[in-house]
Amino acid sequence: MKELASYIDHTILNADATINDIKKVCEEAIKYRFASVCVNPYYVSRVKEMLSDKNIAITAVIGFPLGCTLKEVKAFEAKMAVNAGADELDMVLNIAALKNKEDQTVLEDIQSVVEASDGRVVKVIIETCLLNQEEKIKACELATRAGATFVKTSTGFSTGGATVEDVVLMKQHISTDMKVKASGGIRNYIKAREMIMAGADRIGASASVAIVEQKKDKEEGY
Repeated sequence: MKELASYIDHTILNADATINDIKKVCEEAIKYRFASVCVNPYYVSRVKEMLSDKNIAITAVIGFPLGCTLKEVKAFEAKMAVNAGADELDMVLNIAALKNKEDQTVLEDIQSVVEASDGRVVKVIIETCLLNQEEKIKACELATRAGATFVKTSTGFSTGGATVEDVVLMKQHISTDMKVKASGGIRNYIKAREMIMAGADRIGASASVAIVEQKKDKEEGY
């Protein structure tokens, strides 16, 4: 397994996060060499300044956390986030449309962000805790057809988070060149390792520092 920190999108998405909170997260990302810092679009330009020349990606969430905005709105939000400096986009798909079996609407919803991303990484949050097995599979298939880079388990703002079972299922129903991001409720090293062993290529967490410090303690025998 590669260096654990390089799997992690260090995440701060709470509505009351201040600029000092954002600064702390960026400093932690630099110290531990996390894959990216994941923030709301409002903070993207400032995170770009803080991470200048640090070789750490900036992830912006789109249509977050409910996913039921119109595709045109998501596309505009994605474009603005990219213009502000986002390297990766974590979008919430239209969960209501998925449940209504409006496959074309869901497909176009994802495609709108993929097109607006201008070739950047797009992770599609399917919010597994709200879906049945059939819907999870359909979401993965539509994300694949739409040209997304990842499927992602959860926003972390709904009724549940990532599970090993969902990571395995998602891995089975995407193309071989796509990846899985496990997010939501991953607060310790054991849980993070379980997700990676199940097939997760990226971990979304706000407890990132605790996760990597726990791994360090285990390696040092504490």
